[in-house]
This record gives sequence, structure tokens and C-alpha cells, in this order.
Amino acid sequence: MTKTVTFVLYTFLIWAQAVQIKSREIGGRIIGGQLANAGQFPFAAAIYKSTSEGTYFCGGALIDDQWILTAGQCVDGAVLFTIRLGSTNLNSNNNPNMLLLSTETYFLHPDYDPVTLTNDIGLIKLRMQISFTDYIWAASVMKTNAIYDGASVLTLGWGQTSDETAGLVDDLRYVTLVTLSHEECRLAFGDQVNENMLCVAGNNNEGTCRGDLGSPLVEFLGPIVYHIGVSSFISSNGCESSDPSGFTRTFPYFDWIMNVTSNN
Repeated sequence: MTKTVTFVLYTFLIWAQAVQIKSREIGGRIIGGQLANAGQFPFAAAIYKSTSEGTYFCGGALIDDQWILTAGQCVDGAVLFTIRLGSTNLNSNNNPNMLLLSTETYFLHPDYDPVTLTNDIGLIKLRMQISFTDYIWAASVMKTNAIYDGASVLTLGWGQTSDETAGLVDDLRYVTLVTLSHEECRLAFGDQVNENMLCVAGNNNEGTCRGDLGSPLVEFLGPIVYHIGVSSFISSNGCESSDPSGFTRTFPYFDWIMNVTSNN
């Protein structure tokens, strides 16, 4: 018998704790992770999304010198983005390696569905091209389906570290996980899981939570870091349950990403 667990979407409302919006929570966390060192993940982006309803937090990844890849949920309805690059700490305003940028330009996948989370992917364009440093560098977008079941992958973010402890953490955290088969993902979440989604799990309850929405799933192949997924959903049983974490696969959207970034 197939077990169906409801998708839960998480976004973090900055001026309050995590709130429920239209009976659905939006955002994510890193459960069971380790602290990142300065410059360890130079593609990591902290995104503050301003809308008519408030300011929300998401993660993202720099994929070239002017574009950030994140979840569709993280750009939908935005009027302004404030983005931090080059720092693992959200409060280090005097960090000389950090860039604090603002922009209002984004591209939401045209077939994004906020109910089913189909095509949950979006792009943010910076106002100007930036210079790469040891602390700011782009991840490579995976353009083929080279991810096999049981592959060792990594995700990162500033989200909650437990269900009981609300709020973002100051310092970036990361966790190593393994990819699950499509069948295993559907056993956890049911028929709502499509081929463009990917589930990952850790040894126990490791994974994402509130505040990690939009954060990248990456695979290290030699010296190259490949962006293979965007944090999209978790189980309604909570972040600390043993249910897997859900991502939007990157490779099915390679052509869309290249088209948007090349022509805008």
C-alpha cells in the first residue's frame, strides 16, 4: 500500500517567526548538518524576498556572474530581492568578502504550479555582472541526467536546525545525503511526485527545513561542483521526521535556464 505524505512548503517570514500562509507553510532548514567554513561554498546565496505581504528568506545558488538559481516559490510575487554573497554568516555586515546586492528582476518558470510544485524553479538576475573571488564563485548547472540512485550529494542553508527551534541560524550549515529512487520518493509522497522531482535522505532525519527553500543540492565530481537540485518541499510530518527531503531536479530545466540567461 502506498503511503502518501503531504508536501509542505516553507518560506521564512523575516519580521516574525515562520507563519502559515493560506493553510500552507513555505521555507526549509538543515537538520543534522555541520558548520560551513568561509569560502567552502562560494556559490551560496542568502535571498531576502520582499513582497506586498512582507519579507521572506530563501536560499539560492550563483550559477554565473549575474544569475542566481532558486525555487519558483522564492521569486513568485517578489517586488525586490536583497541578496548576500560571499559570507557564511547572515549578520557579518563588516565582512570584506561579502557582497550585498539588490535587484527586482526575476524569471519564474512559465509552467510553475504553486499547488503541486510542478516546475518549482526560478531565476534572479543581478543588476550588474559581479567579479568572482575565492569567496564568490558559481556552481555549474547539471545539463544531463547523470544522477544515479544512492549518489552522495550535499545541500546547505541557513534554515532551522530542529522543529522546536524557530528562526534562521546565523551560520551556514551543510549536510551530506544520498539520492533515492523515484519509486522510493513516491512511496513517501505519493503520486504527486513527478519525474522532475528528486528525493534525498540521510542516515537518520538529516535534511532540509524552514529557511532552506531554494537552496541548492550539489554533487562534487572532481574539482567541479554541479548544481543538481533546488530545495522545494518536505514532509508534513515535520523536518525531524525520517521522511526524505524533496528537490526540483536541475537538468530538465537546463535549456530553459540557458535560454533565459542568454537572452535577458
